[in-house]
Amino acid sequence: MGMVATEEPLFRQMSHRRPSDAFQKGYFDFCPRETWSPSVNLYETALAYVVCVDLAGVDKDKIDVVLVDHQRLQLRGQREVPVPQHAGDSSAPRLKVHVMEIDHGAFCRDVELPRDVDKDRVVATHANGLLWIELPKKDP
Repeated sequence: MGMVATEEPLFRQMSHRRPSDAFQKGYFDFCPRETWSPSVNLYETALAYVVCVDLAGVDKDKIDVVLVDHQRLQLRGQREVPVPQHAGDSSAPRLKVHVMEIDHGAFCRDVELPRDVDKDRVVATHANGLLWIELPKKDP
């Protein structure tokens, strides 16, 4: 499959959250209690836009995909702190953490939708730690 990078601003207000952004958020972009923002890839075919969200370690039942004001796709959820399987065992030695780089806690990510998305046919699937959201285009 061939891929081409584009500069077209179809997904104009793609907000990627960082802790330093908290002071610059407007009311429109505010997601309360978020602690991290998952990485997103955006693709386009002749028939649809496809959003791929990296949600490794997130239980699919803890992911909400909501259409806000028919203009934005909002992804919200929760990822628990990853710990070794034996860490919860009372016979295991105390767990010391030396480095913790994997984001955890509540997350929120907004994707502003292009005008030609058929919002009634959006489909989301979760596989291998990736959330795939297909946004079919309206019929011409």
